[in-house]
Amino acid sequence: MDWKLAARVVAVLAVAVVMVACAIALRPDATEEAPAPTVQPQSGEPASSELLRCREIGAAALDDAGCKKAWAEGRRHFLEGNSGRARP
Repeated sequence: MDWKLAARVVAVLAVAVVMVACAIALRPDATEEAPAPTVQPQSGEPASSELLRCREIGAAALDDAGCKKAWAEGRRHFLEGNSGRARP
């Protein structure tokens, strides 16, 4: 291989590496994260505000009677489907 050609290839690769390094260094910081979306209760869902409260209290919801009732209502509502009655 001709030494001039090898020198040109090395020079082109060096310029490419420098360009990539500059692009990485000059890109804007992505540290600003978008705020997490909040879930708004829908008017058609039964006990949606209670379900949101249960989600917010975390593990304490496992022993909360209101949460158990809301979860049972949510399951019943989910399993009803469009027929209006629970499936067997």
